[in-house]
Amino acid sequence: DCPPAARIAARSRFAGFFTGLFTRFAEWQERHEQRAHLAGMDERMLKDIGVSHVDAARESGKPFWQA
Repeated sequence: DCPPAARIAARSRFAGFFTGLFTRFAEWQERHEQRAHLAGMDERMLKDIGVSHVDAARESGKPFWQA
């Protein structure tokens, strides 16, 4: 049987792994939503934020996992 300190360390690593995984999924979801919003902007909106149509198309065309 494992000593208590080893069990606590193992739980901490396990929790850290899932926290990191959840954080990554949240980042991907946010990136996907932002790119979808960017893709839906018209020329006036893009001009207001200082982004060209070409740059918006390039950014919104990236997969969600790519920064």
